[in-house]
Amino acid sequence: MKPATTVRQELESYLRRAGITLQQFSEISGINPGTISAMLSGYRQISIHNLDLITEGMGLEQGSLYEIYLDECLRGVPMHWRRLGPFIRRCAELDKLDCLERLVQAVADRLAYMPLLFKTAEQFFREGKRAAAALLYRCVAECEKYQHSERLALSRYRLFTIHLGEDQEENLRAAVLFEDYVERLDEGIQLDAVKDLADVYASLHRWDRVQSLAEKLEQKAAIQYHHRVNRKRKEAMDKGASRPELFYLLYAYLLKANVCDARQEYERALGYVALYRGGVLHGIGVESEEDRRVVEQFQEWGRANAYLYRLMSGEVQVLAEYAECVAANAQEIVPAMYRILQAANRLELNVDPLLDRFRAHLTYTERLCRFGKYNAQIVADQYVRYLSELSHYYFRTQRYEMGFRRLLEGMGLALRFNHESMMIRCARLFEQFRHEASGEVQEQYKYLFCEVEKSYEKKSVVVDRV
Repeated sequence: MKPATTVRQELESYLRRAGITLQQFSEISGINPGTISAMLSGYRQISIHNLDLITEGMGLEQGSLYEIYLDECLRGVPMHWRRLGPFIRRCAELDKLDCLERLVQAVADRLAYMPLLFKTAEQFFREGKRAAAALLYRCVAECEKYQHSERLALSRYRLFTIHLGEDQEENLRAAVLFEDYVERLDEGIQLDAVKDLADVYASLHRWDRVQSLAEKLEQKAAIQYHHRVNRKRKEAMDKGASRPELFYLLYAYLLKANVCDARQEYERALGYVALYRGGVLHGIGVESEEDRRVVEQFQEWGRANAYLYRLMSGEVQVLAEYAECVAANAQEIVPAMYRILQAANRLELNVDPLLDRFRAHLTYTERLCRFGKYNAQIVADQYVRYLSELSHYYFRTQRYEMGFRRLLEGMGLALRFNHESMMIRCARLFEQFRHEASGEVQEQYKYLFCEVEKSYEKKSVVVDRV
């Protein structure tokens, strides 16, 4: 017996097998018997709402008839948005992504639907339905790739943020694909876009790109901030920016300080700290509550970073003050201990008391500030680097078992994040102290190294296919 190829056939078959009448099924499903009859006879199209009621009345799992329904729709006349829109939403709600992808592809040649698809994608994005939103954004971006529209740019920005994850190589590709679209965004959204790009490149330690983006962010934020404070009356910010303009201006200086730090230019870094701690605001009153919160956050970061840069430049006497500053904010303990261990290894310091003091906080977890979550890629990068510096610290102090334990943990996370530079660093550190490793530790390292090779083989296959 051939399987049913339409929802009507499925329903007719069910009614025969169950031996129930239209009236009885009406009572079960909640659909008017006349409506059921009209649908079975083909005089009335089946709406997605009635499809869900039919599915429930037949005792089937929600969405189980969607593929049949879609096949039926694609064989007939193109669907109007009043049917297409609810179908797209239900596919997203039930996580029927394969069905949603086929549905979207089927209407990709209808340019009149692109604004509606984009609007739906934005709704899904706000609701946290990121995978479903990505399918719609991708369709819009592909169909409008030759139109230099803000909708195209915003679709590309959303896809960039959606695709950011643990894999650092994928994050790099996402950043490169998106970067050319920044200037097409609305001015307010550009601030977030430039910041997000800079954060990704910072997590990858691409400091030349961070410097360039920091300069761009400073320029754009300064124009928008000074334009607002010079207005005679309060007006809303340009649409799209998720934070006050002042945040982005100060963040640009923080990024520049980070670049100087990476280049070991600590005096210059301290100069930028002075700017984002408030120096740039000299002569400008901070009136709004939002701006005051921004200033307080950057003053807090600046106070800690000033101690850090002095420590890294060799002023060992500030270590105790830096530790007290960090202790007041548990969210900063992991990145601070990474830098303290870095200084300890460089200057041959003993920081065991601090490791004991902060032990409960030295775990891999998301971090928060006054403005929400820290960039996840930066958090992951800092934790892997913390483990690397900690293992080096233990090796330097001849605590080899503890050192190898932390090194293998760091190498495992670097593999998970596809963090190439840190995998190389961990491997070099292991080889430097291999003679102190037990047979069991060497086997664990060998296993991880084989996993690294498999990862590279997979990437090579993908590149060859492309």
